[in-house]
Amino acid sequence: MSGEKRAVTVALAGNPNVGKSTVFNSLTGLRQHTGNWAGKTVETARGFCESEGHRYTVVDLPGMYALDADTAEEAAARDYLRRGEAAAVVAVCDATCLARGLLLVLQLLGHTRRVLVCVNLLDEAGRRGLALDLAGLSERLGLPVLGIVARRRESRARLLAALDALVDGPEPVPAFHPEALPRDDGETRAAALLHSAESLAAAVTRRQSPAREERERQLDRLVTGKLLGYPLLLLLVAGLLYLTVVGANSVSALLTALLSRLEGLLAAGLDALSPPGWLRSLLLDGAWRVLAWVTAVMLPPMAIFFPLFSLLEDLGYLPRAAYILARPLERCRACGQQALTVCMGLGCNAAGVLGCRIIETRRERLLAMLTNSITPCNGRFPLLLTVWGLFFSLSGAPLLSQALGLTAVLLFSVGMSFAATRLLSATVLRGESGAFVLELPPWRRPQLGRILLRSLLDRTLFVLGRAAAVAVPAGMLLWALANFAPGGVSLLSRAALLLDPLGRFFGLDGPILLAFLLGLPANETVLPILLMIYAAQGTLAPLGDLGAFRALLLQNGWTRLTALCVLVFCVLHWPCSTTLLTIRRESGSWAWMLLAAALPTALGLTVCALLRLLAGLI
Repeated sequence: MSGEKRAVTVALAGNPNVGKSTVFNSLTGLRQHTGNWAGKTVETARGFCESEGHRYTVVDLPGMYALDADTAEEAAARDYLRRGEAAAVVAVCDATCLARGLLLVLQLLGHTRRVLVCVNLLDEAGRRGLALDLAGLSERLGLPVLGIVARRRESRARLLAALDALVDGPEPVPAFHPEALPRDDGETRAAALLHSAESLAAAVTRRQSPAREERERQLDRLVTGKLLGYPLLLLLVAGLLYLTVVGANSVSALLTALLSRLEGLLAAGLDALSPPGWLRSLLLDGAWRVLAWVTAVMLPPMAIFFPLFSLLEDLGYLPRAAYILARPLERCRACGQQALTVCMGLGCNAAGVLGCRIIETRRERLLAMLTNSITPCNGRFPLLLTVWGLFFSLSGAPLLSQALGLTAVLLFSVGMSFAATRLLSATVLRGESGAFVLELPPWRRPQLGRILLRSLLDRTLFVLGRAAAVAVPAGMLLWALANFAPGGVSLLSRAALLLDPLGRFFGLDGPILLAFLLGLPANETVLPILLMIYAAQGTLAPLGDLGAFRALLLQNGWTRLTALCVLVFCVLHWPCSTTLLTIRRESGSWAWMLLAAALPTALGLTVCALLRLLAGLI
């Protein structure tokens, strides 16, 4: 009976990118929840599963390379193991780079002897010409060793059976113990552990295809080299954005038509209830219109961009792109791992800030957090694409021109991110960059099903849901400002007039500044707010024909200089409210959050003022 089973807690440990999440999901399925470690901002996941004799609570420890570093993840995992809550630890290792996983295994033995070494990705090791003697590894370690392919169904039953044997059987007697490892004169404990891990891996691994390894090394030298590394990265980014633009335009049009029909049904439903006219307009013209706009302009590019981005990540190219970007970051006295968070910020700046947890020192984490919003997130793409397309697009190839323009904007943002990092590292965050070792993962065949599921559920719908949560109250506020008009002039128009002198000094105008201010909850709302202010409407109208929108902008004094300043300010202004609150939580300080808002804004206004001055001189 299920009620008679013994309750046991086990911990799941492993390096990043070894399939630990696949193992966790295979064991627990949907019976899991996420939260934070007590007293820390490091997220943890707990899941539940049952074997023939036990009810397991599986605690997924953060991905880590070692237990003796200073990152928040490693400290949280170390503290958890010291408390002894887990009866056993499953250490997931990558069969294609076994030494790295064994280093963590040897460190785990300093906290518990009940360790099950789970060697994953055996199929990939076979394709790479690697043969592993798992029985010999078990004998040399004095621990149970299980080889699996986590995404295969039969692996779950084998893993649960091995866990039952581990928790019910006698405590293993490891052949290695961290404190008893022999070391040479002057050799540190960490170096001794690494030497032992490499020796163990070499002793049980036989290479059957050295030619393939040489081909992969040549490919790595090609894509990360100084000659072709940067041009290839630029070409891939441009191609990624081109596919996103081409696909998003058609899908967005279909989605807009669908949402328009839903608006008609919603209006009919409201009319049947006979609400007051102001309440009907508030819900329909305020909350619904902004929600529909955010969905129509944000969902299509995310649904295309995130899977393509995940494809590069699963293939193994993304860490190599980070390796390329790490070089200039180190010259800015920052950690090369910041390059990974820059890539994360392309999808969502709040996610990029959370990704800064992988950086070991607090100074370098702050550098990455304070500058992450300079990378334009997916929510800013609609404004960037629209303004570029209206004022700088080539008539013969508008979609290609949009993709190339967005690529140029990204290059500008990366350059400004490096400049801001260097400025901070020379002022409020002075110091030298720490050591950074990035071990490139093997090239892998992408798992298309897992990519689609992870990118659509974990990224696209998550980000869309968060944007929708702020779009509804933002739409109501916007409606109130546009419809409350003491003296015949709405509060929205009054605020725009008040900001107009300041905006024009920086090559913008009052409505543009007001649109960015009111777009604080979600960057996706900046464009529709601007349209409402210029059209002097009390409701939010669909974007409609781009030609009509361009005419509206020209009527309100827009020039190519205005458009260029808008592009600059879209890249360089305060982060959205979600990102600001994430920075506040991760840094533990309101002061750092305010600096994260002030720094890009000051840079953006400075560049805009210089552009206006230069245009006046020309």
